[in-house]
Amino acid sequence: MAAATKMKTRARDDGTTEILVLVNHPMETGQRVDAKTKEKVPAHFIQTMTIEHNGKIVATIEMAQGVSKDPLIGVAVAGAKAGDKVACKWTDSKSEAGGTDAAVA
Repeated sequence: MAAATKMKTRARDDGTTEILVLVNHPMETGQRVDAKTKEKVPAHFIQTMTIEHNGKIVATIEMAQGVSKDPLIGVAVAGAKAGDKVACKWTDSKSEAGGTDAAVA
């Protein structure tokens, strides 16, 4: 699966920078039954996501089956300036990985 990962940043009034990450991912719990085959759809969900600011990890997010399809994750970072590099990396329960990077706007 080639899940698309999108990221954007925006300055907040309190001086921090909000980093928003949207991952196109099914986030299957392993409990849903396929209507056509009547079999359970295997679990497939993001387990770990990291967010970096200028190469330093500023957030590590541990996820599980209970997170909705196509999760949107947001974190606020202090001290980010326009042009700084931010990156997101994730791995899922099927050992698939993805991510993206951007510059602070």
